[in-house]
Amino acid sequence: MQPVVETLSGLQRRVDLAVSLADVEKEVQAQLKRVASTAKIQGFRPGKAPLSLIERSHGPGIRYDVINSQVGRAFEQAIDASKLRVAGTPKLEPKTEGVPEGTLAFSAEFEVYPEVQLPDLSTLEVKRAVAEVGPEEVERTLGILRKQRAQYESRADRAAQDDDRVTLDFVGTLDGVPFEGGKAEDFPFVLGQGRMLPEFETAVRGMKAGETKTFPLAFPADYAGQEVAGKTAEFAITIKDVAEPVLPELDAEFAKSLGQAEGDIEKLRADIAANLQREVKQRTQGRTKTSVMDALAQASTFEVPKALVENDTQSRIASAREELKQRGVPNAESVPIPAEAFAGESERRVRLGLVVSELVKQAQLQAKPEQVRARIEEFAQSYEQPAQVVSYYLSDRQRRAEIEAVVLEDNVVEHVLSKAKVTEEKVPFDQLMGTA
Repeated sequence: MQPVVETLSGLQRRVDLAVSLADVEKEVQAQLKRVASTAKIQGFRPGKAPLSLIERSHGPGIRYDVINSQVGRAFEQAIDASKLRVAGTPKLEPKTEGVPEGTLAFSAEFEVYPEVQLPDLSTLEVKRAVAEVGPEEVERTLGILRKQRAQYESRADRAAQDDDRVTLDFVGTLDGVPFEGGKAEDFPFVLGQGRMLPEFETAVRGMKAGETKTFPLAFPADYAGQEVAGKTAEFAITIKDVAEPVLPELDAEFAKSLGQAEGDIEKLRADIAANLQREVKQRTQGRTKTSVMDALAQASTFEVPKALVENDTQSRIASAREELKQRGVPNAESVPIPAEAFAGESERRVRLGLVVSELVKQAQLQAKPEQVRARIEEFAQSYEQPAQVVSYYLSDRQRRAEIEAVVLEDNVVEHVLSKAKVTEEKVPFDQLMGTA
């Protein structure tokens, strides 16, 4: 008789499973004989050890595997018969009450995927981001490129200001006691770039070589260094050098240093404009996609499987730990990271994933080969040898799959934009590029 799947609540289901002990033992004995035919046991020739000896050494593991296999098969048959999609891993519990002799029984509790109801796309309100790239943006980018290649010249009487490179000694203390990482000698940094905490940069600004200062600095509560996070330290600094940036001339040599082989400044400007257009297109598309995905998520209210949310949350916690390790945070593997910090976003991601999957299926938005190739060719234009990049991506299945996923998302975005209420959002260039 086929097991009956019981609905507990929402997406929770339960099914009782049973396997015959006789069938289990039959399979166990068959596997033991196979093992015995080749087993090497001390004191016996290969394949000649008594079956009872093989049973003692291999029996428990084989029996465990056989029971798992047969229970798994029974579960799959019950699920297939009920035409359900299981979300996550079922929780198995042994049953003893009311179980016939010669039977192993288990109760499996699990979640199923919800029936996804797509929202009415015509009611969604989304924003399409747009931004302009003109001569002013090109000149501003040229200025940034010159700053990045600046040479620094020491100035004895210069008061430190933004963009100057300052070299200093510093010692930080908590209640008069130095703390780890709070001391350095001949430490250089460029003022105004946000490398140091704002209070530290404020204290340095206006100082000259040879000057000293002591000042309090309040560390943010979320500062990476746990010893000082949320506390106020006292810093003593001594300025060793203040160096003024000297920008390179906007000439042929500068153009060549940026890859313009002919040293033609106007062609360099054209190259920069083309690169900015590609970057702006990518970023505006990203903002538009975010608006579309937010609208889809907010309009979808169906229940999502807790198991999938938990899996996503644990994945995000693992990523957070890896980031902490990369930043050199001690005890990154054991520092407490509350799951609640990610649970809301994980639920949104799972819901959105289910919505997008259903939308792709219903509207047939799968990535087409010609779309994938076009996207790869567009992406390759930012490299010196585009043809090699295209060939690499087309020949590598994993890389090609990454582009297919991007194209699929693009298809979803364009489909929603064709149905939804769309307003144009003009984004300032600096804000878009993160230089405001």
